[in-house]
Amino acid sequence: MTSELIALTLAGVGVLGLFCQWVAWQFKLPAILFLLIAGLLVGPIFGVFSPQDALGDLFFPFISLAVAVILFEGSLTLNFKQIQGISKSVWSIVTIGAVISWVITSLATHHLLGLDWTIAFLFGSLTVVTGPTVIVPLLRTVRPNSKLANILRWEGILIDPLGALFVVMVYEFIVSHSQMHSLTVFGIIIVIGFSLGIAAGALVAAMIRRNWLPEYLQPFAVLTLLLGVFAASNYLEHESGLLTVTVMGIWLANAKEVNISHILHFKENLTILFISGLFILLAARVELADFEQLGFAAIVLFAVIQLVSRPVSIFLSTWRSNLEVKEKAFLAWVAPRGIVAAAVSSLFAIKLMELNVEGANLLVPLIFMVIIGTVVLQSATARPVAGFLGVAEPAPRGFLLVGANDVARAVGKAIQTYDCRVLMSDTNWDYVSKARMGGFEGYYGNPTSSHADEYLDLIGIGQVLALTPDQHLNSVASVHFSNEFGHRKVFSLQDRKTQESLDKHSHNEEHAYSLLLGGNASYKKLASLLSQGAEIKHTKISDSFSFDDYQAQYKDAIVVPLFIVDSKKRIHVITQPDNVKPASGEVMVSLIKEHVVKEHIVNE
Repeated sequence: MTSELIALTLAGVGVLGLFCQWVAWQFKLPAILFLLIAGLLVGPIFGVFSPQDALGDLFFPFISLAVAVILFEGSLTLNFKQIQGISKSVWSIVTIGAVISWVITSLATHHLLGLDWTIAFLFGSLTVVTGPTVIVPLLRTVRPNSKLANILRWEGILIDPLGALFVVMVYEFIVSHSQMHSLTVFGIIIVIGFSLGIAAGALVAAMIRRNWLPEYLQPFAVLTLLLGVFAASNYLEHESGLLTVTVMGIWLANAKEVNISHILHFKENLTILFISGLFILLAARVELADFEQLGFAAIVLFAVIQLVSRPVSIFLSTWRSNLEVKEKAFLAWVAPRGIVAAAVSSLFAIKLMELNVEGANLLVPLIFMVIIGTVVLQSATARPVAGFLGVAEPAPRGFLLVGANDVARAVGKAIQTYDCRVLMSDTNWDYVSKARMGGFEGYYGNPTSSHADEYLDLIGIGQVLALTPDQHLNSVASVHFSNEFGHRKVFSLQDRKTQESLDKHSHNEEHAYSLLLGGNASYKKLASLLSQGAEIKHTKISDSFSFDDYQAQYKDAIVVPLFIVDSKKRIHVITQPDNVKPASGEVMVSLIKEHVVKEHIVNE
């Protein structure tokens, strides 16, 4: 291939990856499903291009470095403080349950497909990992009750780095055993992986803590150090690099007084780029003959994984938990596999084939079969299964508040009065800290980022209020969440006149969400009223105290109507303040500035 054709091919892979990510966003399904299908279409099915012809000798190093970045990004999310706060059920599932699933799957792989024990055990370890990138989109569609949703979400978050570490350890043992037929190399790999990983993690932590570099250079420095340590580790001992970067990420995630949020944001964008290109390239190099070689036994193996391995691991690992049988049954059904399994299996398969390990060529098609099978099957059936078992969540009543500022916290406190979950998100750490001290759940970061897509817990959230001083951010966040919640459930605090003068796209965007208070109020106005002593008051309308009486009582006050709460404690956000007329039995919630506190205030 000419250099121009190679450049065109790689650019085409990037465009195709972007298209797959967009389709996944539209259908609320894991992007990995569409990336793998696209790779199979352009590779073995239609023969559009061959990855190894396009990249040549750079193909293997690119795969290795991309997997290293993906594993490092996943390990950065494993904070041991978070493990202490999760239920015993989650901890049992990611430890005892993972081992049980590994053993059952490995035994089935060996006996059904006749693969060597080394490949069977490696495949079994790969199928243990689920990951938040596949779990979170599925949960948003299925919406099981909050207990099950949080268990599955935390399992995905924790099993991602822990499972990756487990897979790497299994692989290192296989490689060291195949090379020297002893535990010597395995021990060397462990020593180098942990020592270099800890040293690199401590160095990065010190660099950030002591401000040796400006903040804008820190993500770049971490990336270069990551790749350097990975290469150095592999140079010192073959195949120790993946263990090194995983340990480095876990160490950095648990370092004291180190803020890694900006590094995570940088890595998430880089990871999207690598994932999009990586899985198209990996799928494109798979041979159809490998799938044909699997035969009917592979279908039986998939059935064992879905109907035996996962259920047995769930029921045994949660034996003494307070979960009901129907809840355990739902957990047993839902376990889609994802990114770590696909990335690591492809890399390890290439390396094992170089070592002439029998059956290594079947590792990738087996994993792809499990990924595509579990994602498609569980995405299609999880919602009906949740309904049949009676574990589906009722209509969500919670609120996501984009912003944790003074206005947002005041509004959030009013919403909490009616037993609704309130989650606040902000890029200002001081605001998030104040929100958490005030009893709110807080997410520190951009709520529209890919990191938020995985780690912003929207379980039980049904409506969104964008309440930041930045009208552009309010608009972007509202458009972002309108796709998930619908435009009737997303409300943005905008000054209509200012918005129209600042944003030439405002006329198109306002169809995507609703303007809080009809666009007749701004953050500045609400913040000013609060600073002057205004309060959010809850006034119940009744036959003896009509809405006309309410208006008469506050005729000399500044009244900003926010919500109407019906008799079932359902909150209706006001978008047309001039047309508000609550019925008897409903509660009027307004921000009121007056000199004398009146009566008829509801004490919920």
